[in-house]
Amino acid sequence: GDAAPLQSELERLGARCAAILITHGHWDHLVGVADLADATGAPVHMAADERMLLEDAARWAPAFAQLRPYTPDVLLDGDETLELAGITFETLRVPGHSPAHLAYYADGCLFSGDVLFAGSVGRTDLPGAKWETLVDSIRILADRFPPETTVYPGHGPETTLGAELERNPFLAELRA
Repeated sequence: GDAAPLQSELERLGARCAAILITHGHWDHLVGVADLADATGAPVHMAADERMLLEDAARWAPAFAQLRPYTPDVLLDGDETLELAGITFETLRVPGHSPAHLAYYADGCLFSGDVLFAGSVGRTDLPGAKWETLVDSIRILADRFPPETTVYPGHGPETTLGAELERNPFLAELRA
């Protein structure tokens, strides 16, 4: 989204942006990245296989998005450990909504991007998306992390992994 509210919140908190972690290369997750990176000097981390979506933004984003191209500083594959501002993040490749979608896990918190939402999952009607792959990615997350893991999705309210595995109608096949 827009970088200005994030910059204002950082200033209000007296905090510094140590890194920008991108989950996937869809335009709605890339708008404002260049502005925030330029304003804060924070390195942009992104999946290597989706970097072209940020670097060649005009080709991939709708015109109304006003997405400014940017070259990511750190390219990821999804099996790295990142030490950022005293926090250890695990990067996880969780394709399905996009081919090289990443999630980030730290201290009981899963930043799931558009793989898993409260009561829903990421769309699979987009180029490079696939339902079976998305379900496999969510299964991997469910097997790896405890039910009390807090999930911070790319859209909507936070939830827990356990709540979604119990009640999310799109995950019924994982309960079978």
